[in-house]
Amino acid sequence: MWNILSTLQKNLVWSIPISMSLGLIFGYLFDAAFLKQFIIPVTFVMVYPMMVTLNIKSIFRGGDYKIQITTQLINFILVPLICFYMGKLFLSGTDEKYGLWAVGLFLIGVLPTSGMTISWTGFAKGNKEAAIKMVIFGLIIGAIVAPIYTKVFMGTTIEVNMLHMFKQIALFVFVPLFAGIATQVAGVKKYGEKTWNQKIKPRFSPFSALGVTIIAFVAMSLKAKNIIANPGDIVTILLPLIVFYLISYIFLSVVGKLFFTRGDAIAMVFGVVMRDLSIALAIAMTAFGEHGLTIALLISLAYVIQIQSAAWYVRFSEKIFGKAPEAEPFPAPPAPDREVIPAEKMPDDPFFVHGGAIVPDIRKILYVTDLSKTARYAVRYACGLGNKYDAEVTMLHVIPDMLEEFSSGAGIDLTERFGKKWDEFNAKSIDMAKETIRKRIHETSEQITKEIPYCPLTQGNILVEAGNPVTHIVSVAEEGDYDLVIMGTHGHGKLEGAIVGSVAGGVISRCSKPVLVVRLPHEEAM
Repeated sequence: MWNILSTLQKNLVWSIPISMSLGLIFGYLFDAAFLKQFIIPVTFVMVYPMMVTLNIKSIFRGGDYKIQITTQLINFILVPLICFYMGKLFLSGTDEKYGLWAVGLFLIGVLPTSGMTISWTGFAKGNKEAAIKMVIFGLIIGAIVAPIYTKVFMGTTIEVNMLHMFKQIALFVFVPLFAGIATQVAGVKKYGEKTWNQKIKPRFSPFSALGVTIIAFVAMSLKAKNIIANPGDIVTILLPLIVFYLISYIFLSVVGKLFFTRGDAIAMVFGVVMRDLSIALAIAMTAFGEHGLTIALLISLAYVIQIQSAAWYVRFSEKIFGKAPEAEPFPAPPAPDREVIPAEKMPDDPFFVHGGAIVPDIRKILYVTDLSKTARYAVRYACGLGNKYDAEVTMLHVIPDMLEEFSSGAGIDLTERFGKKWDEFNAKSIDMAKETIRKRIHETSEQITKEIPYCPLTQGNILVEAGNPVTHIVSVAEEGDYDLVIMGTHGHGKLEGAIVGSVAGGVISRCSKPVLVVRLPHEEAM
């Protein structure tokens, strides 16, 4: 069963057209009316797994406001207008079905963006974290504005009961969303974050793919006789869909190429193009009564164009945006000699794994930097271990408070000797230094994510402190409950050895958390 679902998910490019073809045959040969009763439960099966896999915590990580705001402005201003006027242009026939297809096209335009945004962004080696935020923001905003937009733009074409539409959106968006969050919390609590992310969570996505193929089958079955009687309808529907996706890819590629980095540009392309057809189908099939099936026909066919076009776009992404920067390989530590303990004799300890090695679960890493060459080398280890253990990486820089350092060395409070004005001057200097350092760290963070695209370091996880470096590093590590502290051999040139003893040595001796101190390779340190 699991292998079938996985195969289905990996081959949506073919499984959806095949499902629609089978639905067409089934609906032509048999009375498919009984399938209507499965629409609501199957739709929930289609939407809920997507919600389970969303990383809601990512929306609280800042630093990418430009790409997020740009994407949502395109999603909720430009795209709805394009879909509306394309409906006027291509679907302006006198028959009622043309107006209903125009409603379907408009629903596609006001409901971004699907969980497939994240997958396709990953395939093209784009910024997956930005893509996750786009999905969450698009989902929430779309759920709120879709009934309003549909009433305003399509109210003359079809009767839009906004209250009923809001209820359907609550049923197919917010109920699965809250259920998905609850499932994540319960799953992490029961299995642990690492097991949940690596083994449990991936098993939900194939069920969403199953729901999509079933809904496509049902939609085609229920409209089969009409389609076969009027085969030209398929061509009429496909034409505006092809034009819509073609315009979207060209426009977004140009905008991304001109104004954003490669990773962000790819995330924006798929954050706009991959419309939330699952939610659109759910709304069409449940909120518009007997007209829902006609509307759903266009949305079902959009799946074919959307998935096929995404697959081709991934192939051409390197030609459009260039190759993704390759992360430098991380040196693997030598395997230690150890006695292998048989599984049946292993102690009942969560830190023990097969082979007898004690490997703690690393979830939070504190990367300490003074922006030196050594610290920049150490970030490779922070990113490598963060990616390996799916851990959150936080960057910390401590600005020494010189007056505090001098006072400590002299054994007296120099603030009293130099007066309040010096204290005020010192505080202002620290504030100015903080701002300057924060800007430099933001630039460093952006450079890191370009060079090492899968580094879990984000600009939202940057701390700048002032005071004694050892004291603050230890304090942040302890209070933040970090599992590992990674730092370079703080300092520059020949003074480095002395500073290692005062900073890194002080952190090692005072911090209860594990500390990894990274030295520059000999040839780079020369």
